[in-house]
Amino acid sequence: MRVLIAGAGPGGLCLVQGLRRAGIEAVVLERRGHGGEQPATYGIHLNTDGMRALNACLPDRAWQRLVETSVPAPDRIQFHDQDLGVLAVRDNEAHGAVDADLRRRAVARDALREALLVGLPADAVLWNTEVTGYRRTPDGVRVTCAGGQVFEGDLLVAADGSNSRLRALRLPGLEREDLGIVNVSGRVTLTEPLMAEIPAGLTDGSVNNVVPTGPGWMFLSTWDAPASGRYLVWAWAESRKTYPADPAAMDRTALRDHVAGRTAHWAAALNRLVTATEPDTIAAIPLRTMPALGPWEPSAVTLLGDAIHNMTPMAGIGANTALRDADELRRALLGPGPLLARVGRYESAMRDYANAALALSTRNALGAATTKRLPRTAFRTLLRVAEAVPMVKRRIFPALRPSPTTRADGRPNTHTP
Repeated sequence: MRVLIAGAGPGGLCLVQGLRRAGIEAVVLERRGHGGEQPATYGIHLNTDGMRALNACLPDRAWQRLVETSVPAPDRIQFHDQDLGVLAVRDNEAHGAVDADLRRRAVARDALREALLVGLPADAVLWNTEVTGYRRTPDGVRVTCAGGQVFEGDLLVAADGSNSRLRALRLPGLEREDLGIVNVSGRVTLTEPLMAEIPAGLTDGSVNNVVPTGPGWMFLSTWDAPASGRYLVWAWAESRKTYPADPAAMDRTALRDHVAGRTAHWAAALNRLVTATEPDTIAAIPLRTMPALGPWEPSAVTLLGDAIHNMTPMAGIGANTALRDADELRRALLGPGPLLARVGRYESAMRDYANAALALSTRNALGAATTKRLPRTAFRTLLRVAEAVPMVKRRIFPALRPSPTTRADGRPNTHTP
């Protein structure tokens, strides 16, 4: 079997590692060059699903690099009001169902990519190779690239991101939907004076959500970057129609000033984080999502990650779902039966968990941006009740699923450093 993977994002690289270590020939075709071009503002929180997939797919050296270049992050989600009063805390670590080495970690995007490349030979990732199309053949698929390059394989995996060219060819008409919500995000370097002004609970690496009485929603979390130190990323979600102008037309300082105005009467620490944000880190991001995925017939072209289930960032699971795809597809390809049957098993499983993730992230985004007071008040009340009544808390924050103890190849689902 020869597998061609279009796209060297986390999902594509995780897949090529997993397939190659299982003895399957796999090649990544990536339109960009190797030298960077990774988003500088954000890191990635690897949750249990992401860590499990990486653990199953990566060889020991790559896994060790990942551990060395990432840091443990509390698997805790905190909800606050605008005065930093605690509404509720979901502490996933308290469930105790996750193996120690699969617990949540924070990693910079470039560090994750370098870990995913460890041990791959030069011919495993072909940089500056942009896939432009494909044609089905009796033996599989023939892939064409800019510059006239042609590759043939048994299976093509579209891992080419949210604006996937291959998705448009494979599943025409399946397009992302604009939710009418804009996230303004920024990054703050946490200097010692600024750290002294901010409660420790906002800077320990856990996920923090601020749910005000009025419109809007704020997300905050911290990362450690070897080159730039510790920084906090915040994101402000609001309906596009409530901005003073088209956010795409507002400059970065105006966007920051808008959020500063919205938070002017919040806890001083929250407003201070916004006003201390460097303007060149500010960005306005329209929130889009794929609709619920219906069934389709499997073929020699399949999809993973943002190419098929691009979602809003409001659940923090997009990259982790892509990693889960990689492991799910690897497992399916190592299983029995004709190739299309194996692809079909992957696609059926992927649609199930991807649709759940899409629904969650969309629901979170719409709830964050609602301008209706009653739903917001009801949600804040529910959080308070959950924090006070364990039975209610268990109902709205279900426990994590236990992690498998073995890989598809029978090896234990852990690495020994």
